[in-house]
Amino acid sequence: MTADGPRLFLVAGEPSGDALGAALIRALREETGGAARFSGVGGPLMAAEGFESLFPQDDLAVMGLVEVLPRLPAILRRLRQTVDAAAAWRPDALVTIDSPSFGLRVARRLKARAPATRAIHYVAPSVWAWRPGRARKMAAYVDRVLALLPFEPPFFEAVGLPCDFVGHPAMAAPQADAAAVAALRARLDIAPGAPVLLALPGSRMGELRRHMALFGETIRLLGAERPDLRVILPTVPGVAEAAAAMSAGWAVRPDILDPRGAPPELAAARKRAAFRAATAALCASGTVALELAAADLPMVSVYRANPLTASIVRRLVAVGSANLVNLVAGAPPVPDARRGARAALAPEPGPVPELLQEHFTARAAADAVAPLLSEGPARAAQRAAFAVVRAALGGDGPPPETRAARAILADLRDAPREEASR
Repeated sequence: MTADGPRLFLVAGEPSGDALGAALIRALREETGGAARFSGVGGPLMAAEGFESLFPQDDLAVMGLVEVLPRLPAILRRLRQTVDAAAAWRPDALVTIDSPSFGLRVARRLKARAPATRAIHYVAPSVWAWRPGRARKMAAYVDRVLALLPFEPPFFEAVGLPCDFVGHPAMAAPQADAAAVAALRARLDIAPGAPVLLALPGSRMGELRRHMALFGETIRLLGAERPDLRVILPTVPGVAEAAAAMSAGWAVRPDILDPRGAPPELAAARKRAAFRAATAALCASGTVALELAAADLPMVSVYRANPLTASIVRRLVAVGSANLVNLVAGAPPVPDARRGARAALAPEPGPVPELLQEHFTARAAADAVAPLLSEGPARAAQRAAFAVVRAALGGDGPPPETRAARAILADLRDAPREEASR
């Protein structure tokens, strides 16, 4: 690490990584008295912190084994561009944030060209869920992993890769107060007592293509039973226009929260208010489940992947749930001593209903959401699970981005001693 502050090349390939990256930049500046310098790839939230991305983050926002194929040539060009830029900039550390398909390829190639550069991956890949062999492969070119879930470090430590649990940012994020919630409901003209469904079909274009029609039909069925139903649809910049177009024909016209043109702080505040103003959520499986748990909002979790992708993944998964609330609130996966980092199967899904692939139909989703629109045992069971999740992922002490920043800086300080012992 240079005397005038660390040089950190950050790579965040999707919106979730952009949010983590923005918070990490703020924390690193605070921990270094503003001396940290940054380059790399990020999104609008990182840009709001003064970060200049090599190219638009949207160029990398694709998910799925099959879905990536049409865009593979363009993604490979961006991969080469990123590695070349990192090698030329000569950072003290490469910090790849989430998006392991892209970020870890950057790490492997950069390590081959610049072995002295520390490689740190922020957001542990879900080796406990599928492809457990990734942990051992990562150990060859990643120096440290920063994990968001408390059960993840043993999966990496089992193969000799240092891993720090830093906490999940969803638990540390501020929640909207009563005044903000009232202001949002007034702005959207939501009647007192009217049930509000938060629709979260995903942040990638492929997810919208697979989910929006099913979301619309689910909402039609719910609206037929609850004529006063209101729907709020938060979006992200890359898919906001498409989400508006795809939802235009829904039987219950959603109130769309479009962040484009709004300051990031205002857009984030509106989203937080929507999470607290809603009665229940219908969400695509992902980390948003933990945001909903933090907001104490009952949910139904759904997902449809490309059929070929799904058939491949089904042969690889090692856990019985795709919802992080169910995993954390129940008995979390643990490494199987007989199979290295491979996870032992998780128990049956918990209190959050999950509808995946062919099980995600409009009728099934409507039947699962309906009990959550009124007080009753289903809502109570989820809220009890949320309390367990918040305790496990929140904890005392500094927020996750501060813990992550300190772990990165400590790694840089200790790197010579660590390398000598490895």
